Amino acid sequence: MRAVCYASYGAPPRLTELPDPDCPADGVVLRVAATGVCRSDWHAWQGHDPVPLPMVPGHELVGEIIEVGREVRRWAPGARVTVPFACGCGRCEHCAAGATQVCPAQTQPGFTRWGSFADYVAIESADANLVALPPELTSIEAAALGCRFATAYGALRHLGGAGAGPGSGLVIWGCGGVGLSAIALAAATGARIVAVDPSEAAREAAAGLGAMAGLDPSGLTPAAAADAVRDLLGGGAHGSIDAVGRPELLAAGVLALRPRGRHAQVGLLLGDDAATAVPMGPVIARELQIRGVHGLAAQHYPALLDQVRTAAIDLSRLIGRVVGLAEAPAALAAMSAPGAVAGLTVLDLSR
Repeated sequence: MRAVCYASYGAPPRLTELPDPDCPADGVVLRVAATGVCRSDWHAWQGHDPVPLPMVPGHELVGEIIEVGREVRRWAPGARVTVPFACGCGRCEHCAAGATQVCPAQTQPGFTRWGSFADYVAIESADANLVALPPELTSIEAAALGCRFATAYGALRHLGGAGAGPGSGLVIWGCGGVGLSAIALAAATGARIVAVDPSEAAREAAAGLGAMAGLDPSGLTPAAAADAVRDLLGGGAHGSIDAVGRPELLAAGVLALRPRGRHAQVGLLLGDDAATAVPMGPVIARELQIRGVHGLAAQHYPALLDQVRTAAIDLSRLIGRVVGLAEAPAALAAMSAPGAVAGLTVLDLSR
């Protein structure tokens, strides 16, 4: 099969030929139709989030089942599916409770095993992880569901009524894939949204999806950025989402909240940032909540797809560009300059 692979951290990924994947007994092999290029792929390639080497990146995928393992009961060849980026084992107490995204034995295409920057990809525990896609959703649109859009939906679920709903105030720190997805979802509920990003193009994209205001945080301290958000939302945000993963954004997100507000941490805090300080004074005084978000379990995808349909959310508006597999190395490298491309980059494997 064709595949994009890197053999060491930071080394240029290259398009090559690799053996087709074997089908797991409890899993399937998919023919990949489209796959997103995500910043998590970039983190792994840079060695910020170590993975086994060599690695084929890619975890935001849409494909057709071409082979089914002998233990699979719910799926057959020909089905068009996606998967969460964190696939549960399907057997532990967490999976039984519907929380496959925090399964201790989870697998992740592109991180624990070869991913979807390839013609074919193997997925384990298919009965617990595959999600059927409606025919009206194109493969290019659906390629965002497995990670960024689904994670944004998971973040808003964690926030509950804080930041999502008529009149609620929400601040989104970072208007990349997750941030724009959260804006599209929250705007459909009537939330008032402040989009924070140093890129003018990203702020314009956020406005087009329903953000009421944009804020350039360049040169601002976390406290100053938080004050600006509090002014724009008239007393602070009900909900905050850090969609980038930086200590200063976590701090600003907490400081921007009004009493009993909630902050959802989506962006990865890796390396030295993993032990970052949190401004606990306002957390205690205002009774704030901070929740980590690690994707979305497969069982919640039907509700997500239903919201997309009933709110008439145009997923194509989240797509910044569509390229072929041969252009994947350059697309991954472009993420070294945040804001270079507004919206999601999707690989179309038919090209």
